[in-house]
Amino acid sequence: MFETISGVGIYILPFLILLTILVFVHEMGHYSVARWFGVTVETFSIGFGRAIYSWKDKSGTQWKIGWLPLGGYVKFLGDEDPSSVRKSEEKIILADGESLFQDQPLYARAAVVAAGPAANFLFAIAILAIVFATVGQSFTPPVVDDVIPDTAASRAGLQSGDKIIRIDGQSIERFEELQIIIATSPGISLEVLVEREGSTLPMTIIPGSRTFTDRFENVQERGFLGVSRGGRAHVKHGPVAAVWYATRETYRLSVLTLKNVWRMIVGTRPADELRGIIGIAQMSGQAAQMGFESILGLTVIISIGLGLINLFPIPVLDGGHLVFYAYEAVFRKPLGEKAQEFGFRIGLVLVITLMLFALWNDLVRLDVFEHLNRVFS
Repeated sequence: MFETISGVGIYILPFLILLTILVFVHEMGHYSVARWFGVTVETFSIGFGRAIYSWKDKSGTQWKIGWLPLGGYVKFLGDEDPSSVRKSEEKIILADGESLFQDQPLYARAAVVAAGPAANFLFAIAILAIVFATVGQSFTPPVVDDVIPDTAASRAGLQSGDKIIRIDGQSIERFEELQIIIATSPGISLEVLVEREGSTLPMTIIPGSRTFTDRFENVQERGFLGVSRGGRAHVKHGPVAAVWYATRETYRLSVLTLKNVWRMIVGTRPADELRGIIGIAQMSGQAAQMGFESILGLTVIISIGLGLINLFPIPVLDGGHLVFYAYEAVFRKPLGEKAQEFGFRIGLVLVITLMLFALWNDLVRLDVFEHLNRVFS
């Protein structure tokens, strides 16, 4: 019993706190831009289901905390549900100062929908900027100090003193950026541009792989290049530079995340790397044990991931709404109601399927089925 309660405190509680913060940021993005355009917001909910606490502000918005803290939503006046589908009534009588989301011009509706993911990206940038300005950023020149024999680096022809300036289409300013790309690309062919003695040299490198076990007994496979770097530097940036490098880092992490998702789709990376709610909860608990800096790092990664996922062109998600608005912009009329309804149903099935698949990966990774087999065999 004590171990169970301890597990809840170590893993579940940090996860719920982190998720609540990120969901609030996302929904506040929708809410803020909607209010800026004068849209009447009926409900701002963190969590789903029956409210365990709620209140109503002067503008008439009901703020609530649902008993199931696994998401949230903003519901506008006239919506059938939180997905912003208009109610079937032909006419809605508005009080003074009230305005429907569906009556807004196309650009306003698109801005409101895009504001949620945008808020997650801005939140990640803000965290990184604060860290870079106060704690500092690990900033080591991407220069090879030594090459380990019989590794991917030696086979590709890398030499001591080489400066890696581009890899897999991304410019490299720090050795740490190189490490992240290599670590997530075991066995994948990468195009590398190297600066050597004043001239540039293109190379193709296929990182090797090695397996290691972290302090929490998680076995992970990482890409391995086989080079060492010089002395590590830690640089504190001024406010402007901190925002610039934070924006750059957020962009790089977003691109890398999308590339890894695509690699899983085409099969060049194992799909069992996809994490679900249990996996994220486990990472949250581990980050909490490792310290505040690890928590901030995980918050940045999940915030970026939440922003990207919501931009996927799947109906039900924000990206699906933006696709519908793009259709409306091109053809000068909204997509038919039946087509939208069909799209939302397909989107819901895709999202649920993805969640179940990620949950399956979590259960397999935690050896749940092996333990069940021992119990019932």
